[in-house]
Amino acid sequence: MPEASALLIQSLEKGLAVLESFRAHASLSLQEIARENGISMGSAQRVAYTLEQTGYLSKDPRSKRYSTTVKAVGLGYSYLYRQPLFQHAHAVLHQLNQECGEIVNLSVPDDQDNMVFVMRVAPARHIPVYMPAGTRIPCIASASGRALWAHLPPAELDRKLRAIARIKHTPRTTTDPAALRDLIDEARRDHYAYADEEFYPGDLNVAATVSDDSGEPVAAVNISVPKPLWSLERARAELGPLVIRAARAISKHV
Repeated sequence: MPEASALLIQSLEKGLAVLESFRAHASLSLQEIARENGISMGSAQRVAYTLEQTGYLSKDPRSKRYSTTVKAVGLGYSYLYRQPLFQHAHAVLHQLNQECGEIVNLSVPDDQDNMVFVMRVAPARHIPVYMPAGTRIPCIASASGRALWAHLPPAELDRKLRAIARIKHTPRTTTDPAALRDLIDEARRDHYAYADEEFYPGDLNVAATVSDDSGEPVAAVNISVPKPLWSLERARAELGPLVIRAARAISKHV
């Protein structure tokens, strides 16, 4: 493991790690903060107190549990508001939604093999699953992630497939590395990927990648449709070409 740089502020690193630990929890006690981050109770108390005093955490006076505040949302505001990628994607996603009449998403990869949903356009005729900006879905269980992984060099793809957590999010989640490789090879050939009820029951989605000016994939456009109203065959035939076209339209401006 490389040595930490002298420029690294360890207390700041610890504070950011504590904030990140709230991603999967509505609230945390001091004991849970310490356990989640592998720090002492004293350290957890100091970090939590500092984040409370600066407005990023609030403490329930009865339960003594901590929760993030609306101020924490502001940490991601400039990323979502100022990125040219999202500004250009906005109009394209709305047009795509008008064409297909279904839920349209834009997601970007993080450094932990997840796709992070940053933009969503839903039709007015039904209420979709609640997926606020920042929702993370494993790359391997999403059409968006598979579309991005189709761009990986063979050796890196092999490494990722060997290292994946074999979690069955639904009965249809594909966990076999050979089957996953086949799906990713198919995505590479067809220029779009699909996932059939692999993270949410009843959800079928197709996706294509958005590339920067050097050809590197930086995001994915995704169309999510409900089963049994849509079959896999129909979704691939009708929606595959739409996501490819939308992704290319956004790529021209990245």
